[in-house]
Amino acid sequence: MAIKRKSRAFKDISLSFSPHPITKDLPVLTNERAIVRSVRNLVETIPTERFFNPLLGTDIRDSLFENFSRTTVNIIEDQVRETVNAYEPRVSNIGVEVRAIPDNNTFEVKVLFEINGLAVAPQSFTFILEPTR
Repeated sequence: MAIKRKSRAFKDISLSFSPHPITKDLPVLTNERAIVRSVRNLVETIPTERFFNPLLGTDIRDSLFENFSRTTVNIIEDQVRETVNAYEPRVSNIGVEVRAIPDNNTFEVKVLFEINGLAVAPQSFTFILEPTR
């Protein structure tokens, strides 16, 4: 029988790399902030962007060049859900809500999830998926 581990704390380095003004240490993200940042990085990473793991990430930015339809929304939802399930074992019950805004050629994406091993409320973050050119 497998043992199910429950972690008590998670830590990651902040990607701002701005040293603390007094201690000069790099800032640290802990617990839910660290996991939310990790999930967000996964979702916003483009495949082939990471040299040693070229499959990591989502192609959701390519959806901006498709027609706005329910199919496009479903593709974005599926890609986000599959990527988080595959690469972030610290979360479960992943939900993705996508709202198309065709007048601005954007999508509003909301990612919801629960953190395994921490007694905290379900976490979420929202971002706007828009063309950069």
